[in-house]
Amino acid sequence: MIGIDHIRVGYGEQLIISDLSVNIPSGEITTIIGPNGCGKSTLLKTIARILKVQQGAVYIDGKSVHETSSKEIAKKLAVLPQTAAAPGGLTVQELITYGRFPHQNYFAKTTSEDKKMVEWALKSTNLEQLADRPIEALSGGQRQRVWIAMALAQDTDILILDEPTTYLDMAHQLDVLELLKELNSEENKTIVMVLHDVNHASRFSQFLIAMRDGKVVTEGKVSEVMTAHYLNEIFDIHPFFAKCPISGNPICLSYEKTKVG
Repeated sequence: MIGIDHIRVGYGEQLIISDLSVNIPSGEITTIIGPNGCGKSTLLKTIARILKVQQGAVYIDGKSVHETSSKEIAKKLAVLPQTAAAPGGLTVQELITYGRFPHQNYFAKTTSEDKKMVEWALKSTNLEQLADRPIEALSGGQRQRVWIAMALAQDTDILILDEPTTYLDMAHQLDVLELLKELNSEENKTIVMVLHDVNHASRFSQFLIAMRDGKVVTEGKVSEVMTAHYLNEIFDIHPFFAKCPISGNPICLSYEKTKVG
């Protein structure tokens, strides 16, 4: 479990998150939702130890991430940032192999275990036929699968993803989200991500964290968070709901603003 205990986080003197506490369940897909600028990405970066806390602590399996070495953290969680860029000239397989770095000693060659994990990551993301293709030659959806494959090669229990469907068309968004759902159900990966689309969050998550103004408004099962009361409190909207025919969870069919401006 990831435990977040009364954290305070900011950039310089600008405070983004104030006195936030929440527990993220293991073995589930947790999605953080909320308006732009509410602190969703900041929270993810803090969990991943990219940002330091000014107060409080983040725990993974009971141990503070800020008292754990970078290499040990990299063995526990893999991070897919909002904008990921690969060095020029790399092939798909070469980039995925980078995910093995936390398990290697300095100047060590790729081991049989490294190769085995890279092959598994390629197979899990349906990239085997693209292994030797340059990253530059891939579509947006294919590139996103490569970054997920690199995270898989890292062989961690936790995947952290910041808006993994950004800039993808509808079909490729589903490809990525279905892949994450499969990794959760078949590999028992704990997945924590930020999504802007609340309907995608509803369909593909088991647990939601709703934020506004650097604080958690509510958390819980999808049916507990996807309500008119909470969506109004988070987004200043009046939603009209329907039942998703695939997941059975509530989805926002349409909405209107409850505040002007």
